[in-house]
Amino acid sequence: MNQLTDALHIPDTQSERDQRHLAIQRVGVRSVRWPLTVRVAGEPQSVQAQWALDVALPAEQKGTHMSRFVAWLDSLQAPLDAPELQAQFGRMLELLHADAGRVEAAFSFFVRKRAPVSGVQSLLDYRGRWIAERVDGRTVLWAEITAPVKSLCPCSKEISDYGAHNQRSEVTIRVELLPAAVDGAQALQWTELLRYAEESASSEIWPLLKRADEKWVTERAYENPKFVEDLVRDVALRLNADARIGRYRVDVENFESIHNHSAWARIER
Repeated sequence: MNQLTDALHIPDTQSERDQRHLAIQRVGVRSVRWPLTVRVAGEPQSVQAQWALDVALPAEQKGTHMSRFVAWLDSLQAPLDAPELQAQFGRMLELLHADAGRVEAAFSFFVRKRAPVSGVQSLLDYRGRWIAERVDGRTVLWAEITAPVKSLCPCSKEISDYGAHNQRSEVTIRVELLPAAVDGAQALQWTELLRYAEESASSEIWPLLKRADEKWVTERAYENPKFVEDLVRDVALRLNADARIGRYRVDVENFESIHNHSAWARIER
């Protein structure tokens, strides 16, 4: 492409010097829909991702090469696990001649679940996100999941003669992957983050349930009531116990069944 540009004598305006002496912390492309392969429970899974890609631009450079972001996306071949993301992110920065930048890919993925009593199998969708960023020469990888769960109100159970209000909730966990979480036998898996969320809830949920399963889920939640505060704390305790995880953020949102608003909580480390 550069040879063709030179042959046609097309000027490279983006590479010209800028006289305003203002560096740009982040410049790039966003809302790019592009296919992606991720590993879920060790198996590759093809998904559609929405990408945001950017780099830092020095004060003396007029513009970045926007087309190179898409060219980088088009070159991705292997499933994007943490080691592959780290390697490919470094290659993107080299391609853009940048010392700092960021890649974010948001997608949905599926896990086959077995109902608790009948054992009937079905696929449940979850939301995932990869983030890689380099600032001051340090590269950090983040993994994020959003899991739907069920929560039952302890107060409602306590004050009611029978029954208790319950609702579907979402648990979002974003974790910084320390070196032990990135490669090797101890690498952190998407399914592990999902279990941290689901096992902290009043009950996990399934797409397909038989009557015996529905009875189990109803009674499980009733015997395991959780405020939004309980749920976010219980998830955080599990993350605190995992030495592969550095910084993290946990968000829990309860879509209240007796109010026209949500209850929400966050813990950050």
